Amino acid sequence: MLNDPREFFAKLNDPRRQNKNLYHPLENVIFIALTAFICGYNDWVSVEDFAKENRSWFERVLAMPYGIPSHDTFGNVMKMIDKDHFALCFAHWMTESVKDHTHIAIDGKFLQGGFKDTDSIHLVTAFASETKLVLAQTQVNSKDNEITTLPRLLDMINLKGSVVTGDAMYCQKDVCKQLVKAKADYILSLKRNHELLYDDVKLWLDTQFDSGNLPINETIDKDHGRIEVRRYALSTKIDWLDNKSDWTGLNAVAMVESTRSIGEDSHTERRYYLTSLTDLPIVAQYIRSHWAIENSQHWVLDVTFGEDHSVKLEKNARSNKALLTRTALNLLRDRDDTKLSVKRRRIRASQNLDYREQVLFGRVL
Repeated sequence: MLNDPREFFAKLNDPRRQNKNLYHPLENVIFIALTAFICGYNDWVSVEDFAKENRSWFERVLAMPYGIPSHDTFGNVMKMIDKDHFALCFAHWMTESVKDHTHIAIDGKFLQGGFKDTDSIHLVTAFASETKLVLAQTQVNSKDNEITTLPRLLDMINLKGSVVTGDAMYCQKDVCKQLVKAKADYILSLKRNHELLYDDVKLWLDTQFDSGNLPINETIDKDHGRIEVRRYALSTKIDWLDNKSDWTGLNAVAMVESTRSIGEDSHTERRYYLTSLTDLPIVAQYIRSHWAIENSQHWVLDVTFGEDHSVKLEKNARSNKALLTRTALNLLRDRDDTKLSVKRRRIRASQNLDYREQVLFGRVL
């Protein structure tokens, strides 16, 4: 179970001028916003309205001599908080709460909602696939890219004993080295950003697969008239690979052939991977889990929390708001073992005070 999120807020530095009259402590502003996010309110005006309607409850759990902050206060505070420190405090909270992760999926996401078309921000996030919890988040700065940002994200979390999966952007020699040094395994998608390596691996696996020389792990999924057959294969015979030693921990290459059929129409594609693992069923399981966590997280954040339809916000504010959204999502998933959707859990938290306290504190006050 996750620790009390107020421990996470308490470590934040207040960015506001301390010589001014500060009526609302930083931890109060963040806690009220988090509670509103949990209860289904996604913008600062709605957060203020929700807080005013629930003032008696907030006064029971917080010291609030000056009442409810305005929507401008929420917006200004989120704009001013150092996003990197906010992300680090969040990662520490998650590390202290959740000690072990079998599978960590690395995923990138662009957020719209800026003042200009060029104001989208790029976030890189680490998910624990078993619990569907966000472990850490960092923003790709304007002078960086996902490749240079990922090491910073990996440094935030405990990787020991985990299997880390990632898209082709993260298939880098330095990433493999960092993961092995942290005592983690990896499965990284290989595409044409490593053209020569990709061509060699593709030729080898296609030849062996089509000749029937590799064991196959097959799954069949049926959903609303769509049938998808996935056939996984893996080869540990990679001594032929040029510069193999440059890829620290590399023990096998793998592939997935996916055939999707709808009626009489079908489409087949193949994907290729580098991995430190050698067990085909395990590799197949983690590849499937990576796809599932990527799709489910994006859907919940975009549809349930309206992340891609938020009001116009400055970049720093959007990064911090995104992190607070993920904090709310973590608490909703961690504290509730029912089969209710996240949307229904948010509605329940807005209407049921005992349930709200269970989500926020892990107990009824």
